[in-house]
Amino acid sequence: MSTIRILLADDHTLVRAGVRALLEELPEVKVVAEAADGHEALACTKAHRPDVVFMDVAMSGLNGLETTARLAKEFPEARVIMLSMHANEEYIWQSLRAGASGYLLKSASTAELKLALQAVSRGETYLDPAIARRVIAGYASGAAQQKSPLEQLSPRQREILQLIAEGRTTKEMAFLLNVSAKTVETHRSQLMERLDIHDVPGLVRYAIRQGLVSVEP
Repeated sequence: MSTIRILLADDHTLVRAGVRALLEELPEVKVVAEAADGHEALACTKAHRPDVVFMDVAMSGLNGLETTARLAKEFPEARVIMLSMHANEEYIWQSLRAGASGYLLKSASTAELKLALQAVSRGETYLDPAIARRVIAGYASGAAQQKSPLEQLSPRQREILQLIAEGRTTKEMAFLLNVSAKTVETHRSQLMERLDIHDVPGLVRYAIRQGLVSVEP
């Protein structure tokens, strides 16, 4: 097997170090870059052209699901394997619909990492064995084809939702997104209407349930 170039995207330094240590046990693998958020992952993909991106689901700024969707459009040759602590089927379906080629739990062994890398490198999809059976059953029933309310939001609305959940003010969001405060308020009103959630605490709870942000212990 030729060398597989890897990008690690996770907002926790220790998690990246742990995954890198496991990957470096594999002779055919080279970690070419690391990213601490979604925006950095996009920039690193453009600069380093990795074959495979290991992507954390919940990252600050731009989460792994949104980043994966953008990678699928801008760099379709890069295969994405999602890494998550959650075995929630909805997260997995959203990941696959966003364009991910694999989904692994963060408790995965080196052997599972190797199997996932080999599978996605062949153009196949790899699911963590601990969750594969339930996910396949969901696909067979047709449940996975039903888009969630979150997926029916526009990319900018999902970005606003994540920033709200991270506690950003309207002024901060306007600066980060390079838009006016009025535009931010318009997007916030639209996503509240779309989700039928009409207060900020409710939006925060929804974002946490959907895995857009993680709750620190």
